[in-house]
Amino acid sequence: MTLLAVLALGFFLGMRHATDSDHVLAVSTIVSRERTPRGALWIGALWGLGHSATIIIVGGAIVLFGWVIPPRLGLSMEMSVAVMLVVLGVINLSGALSQIERVAHAHRAPLPVANGAPPLVASVRPHLHARGAWRPLIIGVVHGLAGSAAVALLVLATIKNASTALLYLAIFGLGTVAGMMLLTVLMSLPISALARRFPNSERGVARFAGVLSIAFGLFLAYQIGIGSGLVVGTPTWDPH
Repeated sequence: MTLLAVLALGFFLGMRHATDSDHVLAVSTIVSRERTPRGALWIGALWGLGHSATIIIVGGAIVLFGWVIPPRLGLSMEMSVAVMLVVLGVINLSGALSQIERVAHAHRAPLPVANGAPPLVASVRPHLHARGAWRPLIIGVVHGLAGSAAVALLVLATIKNASTALLYLAIFGLGTVAGMMLLTVLMSLPISALARRFPNSERGVARFAGVLSIAFGLFLAYQIGIGSGLVVGTPTWDPH
């Protein structure tokens, strides 16, 4: 197989990786509150950037330095995804995120300008915007930690040259970003249409996404904690 074919395969596998069920459910807890495809696009891009950065850093270290991740550590990284899914689901069900955003919006009221200086709100708004951007970014980082070992081991099994393996990881990351951007836009379209037809539907969609996220998070936690022995028994970890 030529280098170009390997890299093309890495890109499309990255796109496929973005559609894993835990990825979709985690991002859906945020997209369920986003009414515009443009906003959903940015959510997908930020998730993909966080995920890809972790894959490249951790996976690259495994490729270059031969890091071996102990089973308990590997399972713990996967358990962090289960915990995050439950937390995101609880936030959606409780409406805590909406309350925080309402409080933040209340503090955006224009302040008087003194001596021609820009109002304080001008410096507050970018901070609030950045704070909102951190959510999909952090979710992507956590998912990247959980999947970095599996991706790196797959690369090592097929590509022996270190520089080519690192390039593959980068292309795989780009594919993941593209895949999640496409996915979040597609997810936002029916949500946007529903919001236009039923203006109060946002809460119901968010709660439904929250229930699914909690249910899958608990299922994943049981599989990792009991089935794979992280909590009970001897840890057995098979990165995949």
